[in-house]
Amino acid sequence: MFIREYGRHVQRIVAHALTIKDREYRNKFALEIIELMGQLNPQLRNVEDFRHKLWDHLFILSDFQLDVDSPYPIKSREELQKKPVPLPYPHGKIRYKHYGKNVESLVKKAIETEDPEKRDGFAQCIGNYMKLVYQNSSREFANDHLIMDDLRILSDGQLSLDRDTNLNMLTRGSTSFRQIPSLGSSSNRGKQNKFKHKPQQGNGGGKPFYKKKNNNK
Repeated sequence: MFIREYGRHVQRIVAHALTIKDREYRNKFALEIIELMGQLNPQLRNVEDFRHKLWDHLFILSDFQLDVDSPYPIKSREELQKKPVPLPYPHGKIRYKHYGKNVESLVKKAIETEDPEKRDGFAQCIGNYMKLVYQNSSREFANDHLIMDDLRILSDGQLSLDRDTNLNMLTRGSTSFRQIPSLGSSSNRGKQNKFKHKPQQGNGGGKPFYKKKNNNK
């Protein structure tokens, strides 16, 4: 079988289509095969131009020997079996990996800005974003002075913020950046104790089980 997902029966139906001599009937038969292939593989409906994909599969199942009128350009065997060109892996170094490459691109864009007022606005926005990324990566409180020092280092001293500047995270109310209590916190310990299984009475554990003495003897 050329494509196992369609099964042996579809393969035999396509082989039967190759024996049909009447071209008009063969075209109608090919359309019925396309509908059957779509029902057997409904996941292809999520693929862009899924009917084009079905027609390509039909020609593959026929070993590119089926002569029908396709609504799409018929691809050759070489085109369908051609491997994609591998993309080169980026080799650029990131100075602070927790900030990512986008922050360095923003810093470079801000440095190229000639208007001093716009450059200061860029620096403020970049500082806010750096604080958000830092908080998201480390889950710790981001000190504003630390963010300002990192911004100055990333820009080689060309971008700076006043030490009195208050950096506000862009989405402070977002649930993804809220403080998550550690396992050792008092509130979390209380929740853990709440769901602990109580010791069983008797021989199962917990308090020892003692038989009462019979004083009537």
